[in-house]
Amino acid sequence: MARYTGPRTKIARKFGDAIFGADKSFERKNYPPGFHGANKKRRKTSEYGLQLKEKQKAKYTYGVLEKQFANMFDKASRSKGVTGEVLLQLLESRLDNVVYRLGIAPSRAAARQLVSHRHITVNGNVVNVPSYTLRTGDLVGVREKSKALEAITESLESRHSSYSWLEWDGSQMAGKFMNCPEREEIPENIKEQLIVELYSK
Repeated sequence: MARYTGPRTKIARKFGDAIFGADKSFERKNYPPGFHGANKKRRKTSEYGLQLKEKQKAKYTYGVLEKQFANMFDKASRSKGVTGEVLLQLLESRLDNVVYRLGIAPSRAAARQLVSHRHITVNGNVVNVPSYTLRTGDLVGVREKSKALEAITESLESRHSSYSWLEWDGSQMAGKFMNCPEREEIPENIKEQLIVELYSK
């Protein structure tokens, strides 16, 4: 499965946001990469440049490649509701994202690996497709044989975030996807309207 495997801090600095999670290197240098660093005079970004940057930010944040992202936007544009919000809801409904949100994995990349390696179940059945779209009421859990996996137990021990659209049962090591989140419930700093404007050209 193709995915971005390059330097993450460099990408985070490009967007001025720790999109891959806590990053000490980014905290030290939270300005765009380049020889002249923070002192470099930068040209004003065009409208198209801002829109493209926002799309790239969303892609890197959720670990989605161009073709997948375009297909999701097409699906969002054909759905009822505000296109930008529906797009974010589709991204949040991905299995790898929900595994990350539940705290089973410390990052989306780690969540994607757990899913691919068949450690995660949906409604009791093993699902190894990270892009699998969850529906309201689906139960996402850890496979019985994988519950003692060190990577999973350590991540759950440091679990501190909870979301209104997810319900976690620690005794079962499973969570319920209650519903698609509203825009104000999604914590990602993404200006989805710029993405809609980009695709509308």
